Amino acid sequence: METVTMEPPPSRQHRPAVPRRGRPPSKRRRAARRNLTAYGFLCAALFCFAMFAWWPIVKEVLLSFQQTNLVDEPSWVGWDNFRTVVDDPAFGQAWRNTLVFTLLALVCGYVVPFAVAIVLNELRHARAYLRFVVYLPVMLPPIVSVLLFRWFYDPGPGLFNQMLDSVGLPPLAWLDSTSTALISLVIVSTWMNLGSGVLIYLAALQNIPGDLYEAAELDGAGIVKRIRHVTIPQTRLILLLMLMLQLVATMQVFIEPYMLTGGGPENATVTVVYLMYQYAFVYGGNYGAGSALGLMLMVVLLAVAAFQLRLTREEK
Repeated sequence: METVTMEPPPSRQHRPAVPRRGRPPSKRRRAARRNLTAYGFLCAALFCFAMFAWWPIVKEVLLSFQQTNLVDEPSWVGWDNFRTVVDDPAFGQAWRNTLVFTLLALVCGYVVPFAVAIVLNELRHARAYLRFVVYLPVMLPPIVSVLLFRWFYDPGPGLFNQMLDSVGLPPLAWLDSTSTALISLVIVSTWMNLGSGVLIYLAALQNIPGDLYEAAELDGAGIVKRIRHVTIPQTRLILLLMLMLQLVATMQVFIEPYMLTGGGPENATVTVVYLMYQYAFVYGGNYGAGSALGLMLMVVLLAVAAFQLRLTREEK
């Protein structure tokens, strides 16, 4: 009978040593590390906002109550800068021009992009190409667009007057007439900012369920009724947001009157921001008066934004 010899189990002393793994970090430690990373990025953003947004606002408030040339020690003058601004004959004209420009820009720069977005959304061919064409003016530097339109408005070889002459109409003094100068600036502003509004509206339109349009078509609704009862209600929050952005942007118009008309003719295109520039850099460096006018504009824009946010909250 064959005997089977059992080998004794290896001694523990000869077993290979298993490296001990470190204890995994606790959930609290991982969360703290994650939060520290997030706070690090947040502090960098807050620093940029503080240096380039909040501190200039604080400085503007301080300068509005001071008389200074930014070199010598400033002196406190109280409300004198505000009295200087209000007593200026150009003060009322600047506010009127700004409000008229804002209203005209709402008609052109608010309605036109929405209409263009609706048309592009209905197209089935060349949609990407047309989006690029519409957005192209936004990619141009503003100064290039303004100089381009300066040639368009030229009373001699300008493109617009040549177009009028080709159909037998008399030429217009686009930038040299008090009746056409402001609307000419509105056309430039609308063309420069058309692409951004169109893309935002397109993104909102593409999120509307197609079932709503199908149901409206089954009920016999035409294009106008579909826009009124489906498109506008489904995009009302975007429309309210774009309205606020449009108001804030157009009331700060500066590049167009500065480059095209210089505030003329007869102060017909002097805006609030352009008048601020004149106080600070043209009228002997009166930074206090320019800051006072800027503070007035900021208060008006804050009131407009607060009213708009209240409407948006009610819509929700």
